[in-house]
Amino acid sequence: MQETYNVGIYCRLSREDERTGESVSVENQREMLSRYVLEQGWNLYAAYCDDGVSGTTFDRPGFNQLIADATAGKINLVLCKDLSRLGRDYIESGKYTDIVFPSLGCRFIALNDGVDTAHKNNEMLVILKNVMNDLYARDTSAKIRAVKRSSFQAGKYVGCYAPIGYLKSPDDKHILIPDPATAPLVRRIFDMRCQGLSTVKSPQR
Repeated sequence: MQETYNVGIYCRLSREDERTGESVSVENQREMLSRYVLEQGWNLYAAYCDDGVSGTTFDRPGFNQLIADATAGKINLVLCKDLSRLGRDYIESGKYTDIVFPSLGCRFIALNDGVDTAHKNNEMLVILKNVMNDLYARDTSAKIRAVKRSSFQAGKYVGCYAPIGYLKSPDDKHILIPDPATAPLVRRIFDMRCQGLSTVKSPQR
């Protein structure tokens, strides 16, 4: 008799994936995995999603909730699109596929990679995939740092938000221009500091 599976599907997309043009939106992952669960006749308990979170860390809200529900016995099968969605640190990924999930009585499937912990003959495939995902993350990180370093050296601004007193130029987001609304305030703060005032010393009235 086939075991009844209560499935937790896990979806993740990081900003690094978006930068490299990897088309694996959380919505598409959820739709594909939900359809697969339905085709297998399993019970879909919940979808756990981490959008915009790197696979190099396992401290993610959606993933933490998945582990909590697996620990509570609410799910006994974890399904994700591929091993890279689970994570890109091969040591941590291997810990979950080889130790954590089995200890919780959870079967793990990475659909597109053909990985299924119910079948012991694909252990080497899991190891190789996890190592490749780790190397990919390291390579991507190095490339992003190189691009930022080049921008710094060229005098370009690379922050997400302009600091107070400035706006990003509408013509080039890497150039800062004074903000008419807040620049006078910033100038006043600098003038007051030059006069010897501090954050705890007010000007004489």
